[in-house]
Amino acid sequence: MDLAAKKCIPCEGGVFPLTKDEAEALLTQLHGWELSDGAKKIEKSWKFADFAQALAFVNKVGAVAEEENHHPEIEFTWGKVEIELSTHSIGGLSENDFILAAKIDALA
Repeated sequence: MDLAAKKCIPCEGGVFPLTKDEAEALLTQLHGWELSDGAKKIEKSWKFADFAQALAFVNKVGAVAEEENHHPEIEFTWGKVEIELSTHSIGGLSENDFILAAKIDALA
């Protein structure tokens, strides 16, 4: 199933984070995202023509994150947005991170 068509499922402690191999397999379904922090996070950056466009994108990302109840780390500056995803409750990546990444990609 397409990642963007899935819904994030709350995960609590006791669930194991994805292995590097599992994360790399899911990463092939995304565009421009990279593993970071020893395969505990994924990240991507976007460039925009101005502050207003970057802010509009951040607001759209925020709305999707609230809908999915899965929240990224967002760094936002003039004309640039950087997003980092991980599942804090398990100390690494879960499928939710890849689902939200696919939904974010659909916004851009």
